[in-house]
Amino acid sequence: MYISPNMDVWKGRTDSLVDKDEFRIHQIVKGSQRASMNHACGIIGFSCEEGVRRNKGRLGSKEAPNEIRKALSSLSWHGQATDSLVDFGTIICEERQLEAAQAELGSHVEKILSKNMFPVILGGGHETFYGHFLGVRSQVGPNAKIGILNIDAHFDLRSYEEMTSSGTMFKQILENDHLTSYMPIGIQRFGNTKKLFNTADSLGCSWILEEDLMNEITDEIENKIQNFMNEHDSIILTLCMDVINASEAPGVSAPSPFGLSGKMVRQLIRNIISNRKTISFDICEVNPALDNDNRTVKLAANLINEVFMCVERR
Repeated sequence: MYISPNMDVWKGRTDSLVDKDEFRIHQIVKGSQRASMNHACGIIGFSCEEGVRRNKGRLGSKEAPNEIRKALSSLSWHGQATDSLVDFGTIICEERQLEAAQAELGSHVEKILSKNMFPVILGGGHETFYGHFLGVRSQVGPNAKIGILNIDAHFDLRSYEEMTSSGTMFKQILENDHLTSYMPIGIQRFGNTKKLFNTADSLGCSWILEEDLMNEITDEIENKIQNFMNEHDSIILTLCMDVINASEAPGVSAPSPFGLSGKMVRQLIRNIISNRKTISFDICEVNPALDNDNRTVKLAANLINEVFMCVERR
């Protein structure tokens, strides 16, 4: 299910071949065969929408990894190093074998972490996160306390008795890994049933509602996130793009009319990634087939570039 990086995707405007102050991201990214411990971030794609299909969502997110790479390519590079980024290729879910694809993703996330690099995973549906988590747990060991921060409009705590999907992975994790805790940020009250709120409560989750983040990140909210991070050995950050207002991010399976602003999500990312406890990041639910003028893909690329910058500056 693995394909090696296609470096032909990384192309765009070139202002200079020698002056690094004029470099763009396509001039920074290296293929995995050239990876070393000096690189800050390892990029891995997860071309999968099987979880979305099982969750009865709108399809198209499997095309996101390469579309995001293309959008990243021409963004200007403001880092200090010119060897910060490595593309480790893409996992492709074949013949609806979601669980096998997630296990494959996990092995590559573990590999990136073992090189002392920060994994940046390009989903895919939000089922991407389960494979992401498998890799982190394998690398940090069975006794580490893991905190999951999920910037998302939805809890994704549905039952998985019949099958797993893009709406079940956090319940799968919490019921089977008692050293992991979960805090979603941006939850929409009307986007989740009462049962899902009750499930979150029964699993010991805390959460932050979208309506509490409309204008600013208050000291109370910032302290709540910080206290959650302080309680854990390692933090994983996952971003579901449907948390962002549909006017800014129309290209998702479940658009949010009352979603967060892109600027609010950017600030959350900056705050969380800047903390050295945060060891990996994924972005999910970008759907190029439903996008308008590539708006969502471009926003995703800019948010990922924020991650790159925060990791390099830590």
